[in-house]
Amino acid sequence: MKNNPIVPYILIMAFGIGLIFFMSLEGAGNKKDIAAEAEGGGETTETTDDGSAVVQSCISCHGGDLTGAVGPNLHGLEPDHIVDVLVNGIEGTLMTPGMKSEAEAKEIAEYISTLE
Repeated sequence: MKNNPIVPYILIMAFGIGLIFFMSLEGAGNKKDIAAEAEGGGETTETTDDGSAVVQSCISCHGGDLTGAVGPNLHGLEPDHIVDVLVNGIEGTLMTPGMKSEAEAKEIAEYISTLE
């Protein structure tokens, strides 16, 4: 009896269809989390009592004290420059346009300008 060469392809197709079905159920179960992440950009933002915004996505590149790591030192930058970068981005970097609204960017710039 000869082996049918199409059987492996049918098995792969059945596995793929099953995987698509499973992933759609998983997505349907997590739709609230997915929507919340898409709406908020997936960033964790905390506001302290003094109104400063501590954004985890900044710390990942600019270091825990924002003195630089992969990204440059943020201490001593003009607040207007910080707002411009957060709103308009820098081409060719991870600083993409629209990272923050103008109001959020101003709050962050105000906080960063107080750092020494």
